[in-house]
Amino acid sequence: MDEVRPTSGAQAHGLVPLFPPGLQAIYGECRRLYPEQANPLQVTAIVKYWLGGPDPLDYISMYRNAGCPAQDVQEHWHYVSFGLSDLYGDNRVHEFTGADGPSGFGFELTFRLKREVGETAPPTWPAELMQGLARYVFQSENTFCSGDHVSWHSPLDNSESRIQHMLLTEDPQMQPIQTPFGCVSFLQIVGVCTEELQAAQQWNGQGILELMRGVRVAGGPWLITDMRRGETIFDIDPHLQERVDQGIETEGSNLSGVSAKCVWDDLSRPPEDEEDSRSICIGSQPRRLSDKDTEQIRETLRKGLEFNSKAALPPINMFLLHTSTHTHTIMGSDSLESESSAAIVPHELVRTRQLESVHLKFNQESGTLLPLCLRGRLLHGRHFTYKSINGDTAITFVSTGVEGAFATEEHPYAAHGPWLQILLTEEFVEQMLGDLQELNTREETKLPKEYSWPEKKLKISVLPDAVFDNPLQ
Repeated sequence: MDEVRPTSGAQAHGLVPLFPPGLQAIYGECRRLYPEQANPLQVTAIVKYWLGGPDPLDYISMYRNAGCPAQDVQEHWHYVSFGLSDLYGDNRVHEFTGADGPSGFGFELTFRLKREVGETAPPTWPAELMQGLARYVFQSENTFCSGDHVSWHSPLDNSESRIQHMLLTEDPQMQPIQTPFGCVSFLQIVGVCTEELQAAQQWNGQGILELMRGVRVAGGPWLITDMRRGETIFDIDPHLQERVDQGIETEGSNLSGVSAKCVWDDLSRPPEDEEDSRSICIGSQPRRLSDKDTEQIRETLRKGLEFNSKAALPPINMFLLHTSTHTHTIMGSDSLESESSAAIVPHELVRTRQLESVHLKFNQESGTLLPLCLRGRLLHGRHFTYKSINGDTAITFVSTGVEGAFATEEHPYAAHGPWLQILLTEEFVEQMLGDLQELNTREETKLPKEYSWPEKKLKISVLPDAVFDNPLQ
């Protein structure tokens, strides 16, 4: 539970004797932008997260920004979070690892909301939105970076608005800061329509953000969210769709993975062979990924891709992957919880296994991204990962141009614990795209849908969400 209160003058100016240095550093950047607003309204977590409260952000400050008429930037409310970075440096929330690396998760969230005529105080709903995103970060340990997409599936303010998803970008005014506990950057939330999210997934988030900067009612130069916006950028300027289509054709997608509802089965292993099974079955407890595998997949979904760099997956015992942006699927403000009861398989005891036949299962949203995975990623020599939100399952599709994969043309299906890699040749990708053509439509289709390639010993099912939400039923 949060409460709204003004900050005291002493607190805002850092005059309290034991004022936390991380907090003070963020306040300093806010004071640089808002020297006349020493006492901004603040949403405060009544019970702090480190005392058992539900809200990871200790504070969200709310400022009135006059905009910039010279740049045609309209007046708006500016929200700044405190808590994703290390505010205290005493390990109460974040492990202190030194001043050279990131502070906590290395970033704070900001949000710019159009000020409506006659509005004298900032709406407080963005604070709960930011708390929801922070809960996702703390519980999943998936960090955000500029260009990421957040699939939210609900109006951000719980109204009837078309603004139901988010993109993330660097805040246009707030500069990265160095604190005694590490560096902190400021990532701005940008509200988008479903069509804009889909375009960002098919192409890339940065490209869509750049188009939005050129459309005043869709955000303008500072990407200000207007919850009353009823038209997409493609409604406002139909030529923008041509730019997106051209970008998809020439560049492909820079979306390297999604949080998804997915599982896979090893059809080549007898179901009664439980002792050494590494298959992930609906209704069974998935094996947990080792810390090294988890870190590798996390880096897959976090590191930025330079378009000219060679697509590569390093060996299993290496940590870094050179990939691209990620869609975080978060259903409204629901929190995500991992399965803590799953058995842990030590990394050194898990061997990479070649599989003869596999069955992949996705919910509808994940299934509709399969054409993107195939056309936008694999045909451009890249790879794409589905990471389960319900456990430690991961499915990575790789093309023959990706180096370092443990799946090969000779053994195209390979598993390392619950992490499955599938290598697809260009010829097979083209065949699959033809067979999966109906998934290109974003309309609701009757489920379940099954696709099978017997000669390749591959089966894909698109199933209702309930199958994944209630695996034992």
